[in-house]
Amino acid sequence: MALHTRDGGLVMPNAWDGLSALMLADAGFEAIATSSAALAATLGRSDGRHEVTHREHLDHARLFGRLTGLPVNGDFEDGYGDTPEDVAATVEAAAAAGLAGIGIEDTSGNPGQPIRDFDDAVNRMRSAVNASRGRIVVTGRTDNFIQARPDLDDTVRRLTAFAEVGADVLYAPYPPDLDALTAIVTAVAPTPVNVLISPADKVLTVAELQKAGVKRISVGPALYTHAMGAVEEAAKALVAGDLASATTGISFGRVSELLARGKSRPTPGEPSLRTYRSQEEGRLT
Repeated sequence: MALHTRDGGLVMPNAWDGLSALMLADAGFEAIATSSAALAATLGRSDGRHEVTHREHLDHARLFGRLTGLPVNGDFEDGYGDTPEDVAATVEAAAAAGLAGIGIEDTSGNPGQPIRDFDDAVNRMRSAVNASRGRIVVTGRTDNFIQARPDLDDTVRRLTAFAEVGADVLYAPYPPDLDALTAIVTAVAPTPVNVLISPADKVLTVAELQKAGVKRISVGPALYTHAMGAVEEAAKALVAGDLASATTGISFGRVSELLARGKSRPTPGEPSLRTYRSQEEGRLT
């Protein structure tokens, strides 16, 4: 938790494969996260519809930790289960695998009723926190805003309840504007708040978000879609016969250099992931 409570907090970018994780580590980030949306897209599946299993996501997150040695936060959708007990089992598995953090949403995977009822969402969060037993940072997330439920009061109610049952970090992607974001930060203080890039109406700078009291900034699938935008442009150039434009990018020598660093990390089963809490204590776990 030290990264969340220090002045300025942290920027925690989301990787989508081994090489992107290594690139983010090489750039100097202190922690990285998965993105359920990016992971699902790499597998040709949809996000938030229970099309990715918790085992697939867990192996994905462990790969990032093994390659980079950084704390890894898993964006684990609704906890991959129908019941609070299922959520607890997912959190237990993530903690046992050495993940530093895990995000649990109040989503349902049901397009007809995408947000779970309040009591159900809180019970699931309580179960997640109880299963964590202080070994893993639990982020409580409500997806009201991105599921066409622009209810700030209910969003604050949910986040406050998540904090009351012990969630370490709180998260409501894309509040409508800076005023709404500030209201959230104020209402749940002193629990740290994560923001996905910015409020919905305007992309702010890291400094502006920090001034608003945000303690963690993530980017979700944005880096992945940025990279896919480059692929799309390259594909258009290739179709047009422009080989030069279609084949720019980093050299494969650079790719090999980064991959070699990952191979030098401890093998699975050896200590390789530093939890947020162990950083606070100044030791590896």
